Parts: sequence; structure tokens; C-alpha cells
Amino acid sequence: MPPLTLTILHEPFTIHRLPPESTIPDVLYRSRFFSITRSDEELSLVCESTLTIPSSTQEPGWRALRVLGPLDFALTGILARLATTLADADISLFALSTYDTDYLLVRENSLDEAVRALEVAGYGVRKY
Repeated sequence: MPPLTLTILHEPFTIHRLPPESTIPDVLYRSRFFSITRSDEELSLVCESTLTIPSSTQEPGWRALRVLGPLDFALTGILARLATTLADADISLFALSTYDTDYLLVRENSLDEAVRALEVAGYGVRKY
């Protein structure tokens, strides 16, 4: 597999947790990148930190790295290798996947360290 390249999204993100029956706030759709995941146990929202979402549980201060894609569904282990690279550097992540690619959210204060770890592992990282 050819080496992968990731690009850093400009804006910081916040991860919100709401009760599973919650309505999705309209303001969420103002975010250029957002994620909505509903399960029996929760409604998780990821959006730009500049937006005010009425949630009692939130984790601000995340930055996103996008794997340049699209990635073929036949490829295996991409997210696992990225996660292992960051885990070996003691960096936690919040992973999201779309039809075309994967996103890794890391704490803003770990972004530089995450970039270094990924570059040492052979990944390209485009810095804004």
C-alpha cells in the first residue's frame, strides 16, 4: 500500500454527548464538518468549537486529521495502523469514518506530538 497522507483541518472541534432521545440542534448544520451518531445509549455530536450546542457533557479542544482519500473498501488495517502509531506515542484519539475516508481527532495540546509520531511512522501530514 502506498504511504498515506493526512491533512489537518483548520478549526478546533468539540465532542458532545446528549441523551439518545435528544433532537439534533439546527446550529450543528452550520459546521463545515460535523458528525452525528445516535445509539440506544447516547447522541454524540462532533462540530466546530465555535458553535454553541446545548449539551451538559462536552469535550472541547480537539483537532482533526483527515486521511486523504477516497480509500478503497478493499484496503484493510488503515485505521488500526494509524491508531497504533498514536497509541505507541501515548496519544488518545477519537476516530470517525465516512464513506470515503477516516478522520482522527486528537487533543489540541497533543497535535504537534501526533504529527511527529505519524511522520516518523512514514505518513505524510499536510499542515494547513
